[in-house]
Amino acid sequence: MVLLDTSTEFGRRAERRLREEKLAWLTTVDGAGAPQPIPVWFLWEEADSVLIYSRPDTPKLRAIASRPRVSLNLDGDGNGGDIVVALGEAALSDDPPAHELPDYVEKYRPLIERNGWTPESFAADYSVPIRVTLRRIRGH
Repeated sequence: MVLLDTSTEFGRRAERRLREEKLAWLTTVDGAGAPQPIPVWFLWEEADSVLIYSRPDTPKLRAIASRPRVSLNLDGDGNGGDIVVALGEAALSDDPPAHELPDYVEKYRPLIERNGWTPESFAADYSVPIRVTLRRIRGH
């Protein structure tokens, strides 16, 4: 199944934003059924998959363990346009640590440094890889 038709204007824009944007809002659902959006750094490595790293023992991880359906939302343009929403299932993964992924380090190096980390110390703090398998991408 093709999630993005890059022959369309939306498909090209969504593909570029998923590749280049630094921040997305991951929304999980807590035990009471309430949505819990949280900003995350992410790497769109494959057409149907996003990689996120988390600190251990977070509410986000507990929510994913019991309710894996999530959404990943990119901010719009402030005027109701340029919306990208990716829906999928999240699970812990066996992906390598963030500092071992050159694409991740390159994308986030300025933010890693601004926050006082090295790639290795970031990977030690955010040591839990989460893989979101995308099922649908929508927007306008």
